[in-house]
Amino acid sequence: MTRSVSAWPSAAWWRPAVRVAAVLAPLVTCAILFAFRDDVAAATDVLVLVLLVVAAAATGDRPAALLAAFSAGVWFDFFLTEPYLRFVIADAEDIEATALLVVISLAVTEIALWGYRQQGREARRSGYLEGVLGAARAVAEGTTPAKTVVDVVARQITDVLEADDSRYVEGQVGDVRFAVLDHDGVLIRNGRPVDVDRIGLPVDEYVAIPVRRGAEVVGYFLVTAVSHAVFPTREQRRFAVLMADQVAAL
Repeated sequence: MTRSVSAWPSAAWWRPAVRVAAVLAPLVTCAILFAFRDDVAAATDVLVLVLLVVAAAATGDRPAALLAAFSAGVWFDFFLTEPYLRFVIADAEDIEATALLVVISLAVTEIALWGYRQQGREARRSGYLEGVLGAARAVAEGTTPAKTVVDVVARQITDVLEADDSRYVEGQVGDVRFAVLDHDGVLIRNGRPVDVDRIGLPVDEYVAIPVRRGAEVVGYFLVTAVSHAVFPTREQRRFAVLMADQVAAL
């Protein structure tokens, strides 16, 4: 599971507010368009309502986008199809227009949310790379104390894996109960690979990320994720390993 990236505030109040707005905006818009029904073509009405659905989808909140799509269809029927001000459609073309409005709105919603997810992935990937480059730069310059570099890498690993905590331990991984994250991003537990995408990181034991200097394991990062289930992608897991490798040069 990955965290969504949103340009909206993280406060809990905004999602209900956006969803209420997604329901009310088509209602208000259709009521306004009703006053100009003789001057505005049905195709224009549909485009205006689709624009509202796109605005709801732009928040990255799927329920808001879906609510806007169905609200647009309902109020288009009520205000802008004959007989007016009734949830009845008498004309076959109006039925087709209403159905197309809902279908197009749903399609636009999925396309907008797909683009939103892609943007989020790119933002996260950029953040991971910045973290790796920052750690590598600190190691190469040699002006940053080793403990500070280790602490920074530990925080980055925690963030990338969406875990609770991460700390560096010197020496080889001595506890066979630890799940071990290898260089390919595969998690090995009791000698078998774990399907992290399906069951997430273990919540009942530590995850160790070995730090190797050549063939020798000089230490490992001990990761805990016990407060909630996390499902880091393989890309995230490989970035965590890459970050851990920066400590080997200290």
